[in-house]
Amino acid sequence: MGQPPRGGTRRADHLDPLPRRRPACQRRRRAHVRRPVVKMPRTEREVLGLMAQGRTLVQIATQWDVSTGTVHEYAERLRRRLGAETNPQAVLLACRAGLLDGRPFLRHGDHAGYETHRKRRIPYCDDCRAGEKAYRESRREALKAREAA
Repeated sequence: MGQPPRGGTRRADHLDPLPRRRPACQRRRRAHVRRPVVKMPRTEREVLGLMAQGRTLVQIATQWDVSTGTVHEYAERLRRRLGAETNPQAVLLACRAGLLDGRPFLRHGDHAGYETHRKRRIPYCDDCRAGEKAYRESRREALKAREAA
């Protein structure tokens, strides 16, 4: 039991069973990031990347030509894995955990977008075809310039 306060009088407050909390400046800061599961399905990673780009779930569903319920289910699983309550919080936690490196998962309109289509066997979009054509043309011009020099 606790000692009576100085002065010899016993008061009930020194017997308080609840410990005092430390001041905020002395408390250890806890990371609010739950360690995410490293193995995450590709579709959930892509939903995460598109949400990080600012797309809504309806826009993602329209882009993938699937129902909004399917995309909502992917987002729900993603939030559960990361321990988030909202989509923006899931993106923030994924950034803190290093799951998002700032690069979009599926780019469009350039060589990287074209290559993504090729690797994933997704039909090429017109923007990526045009971007690949411009990329190859710029590479040819750079090669000619190097040979001329």
